[in-house]
Amino acid sequence: MEAAQMETGSAPAVDQPVESEIPGEEGTSLTGTQQFVTFAIGNEEYAVDIMKVREIQAWTEVTVLPNQPSYMRGVLNLRGIIVPIFDLRSRFNQGETEATNIHVVVIIAVGDRIIGILVDRVSDILTVDSSEIRNVPDMDDREDGEHIIGLVTAEERMVALLDTASLFKSEIIEQTLESAEDLSA
Repeated sequence: MEAAQMETGSAPAVDQPVESEIPGEEGTSLTGTQQFVTFAIGNEEYAVDIMKVREIQAWTEVTVLPNQPSYMRGVLNLRGIIVPIFDLRSRFNQGETEATNIHVVVIIAVGDRIIGILVDRVSDILTVDSSEIRNVPDMDDREDGEHIIGLVTAEERMVALLDTASLFKSEIIEQTLESAEDLSA
């Protein structure tokens, strides 16, 4: 598939392969062939490294904690582990998800912590060569732009690769876990 090459300011052309390694989470680089779990928020598709995914489960009600960011839905007890659940739609300032039994929670590792992200649906698993990953164009008006490390075309759709370490900073996770411990004490 060939696309018109467009330059956006000083950013590399959107449809050009990344010339160097794309920095991934925690200093890793996206090189070689990797697999990503893709999921959707409305019509937009996102993906995280399959090695970060611990499990996928149906939405269940969570325990709401006071004084949390609006995108923090609450916590879930997952086999004895307190897991903060984040609403990805709300995190990207697209409104709060009205969660139903058709929504899913993707449980992922962020650093040494386990968190859950509420999404509309899980799409599939993509196997991607690093040469297929494109740079993100400079988008000042997109809330999610700073958390996207690359773009991949899968069939006729565009998938944004998420940097979960920047999206869910450790301070937010720590604050949530402290609130959960205070609530249970």
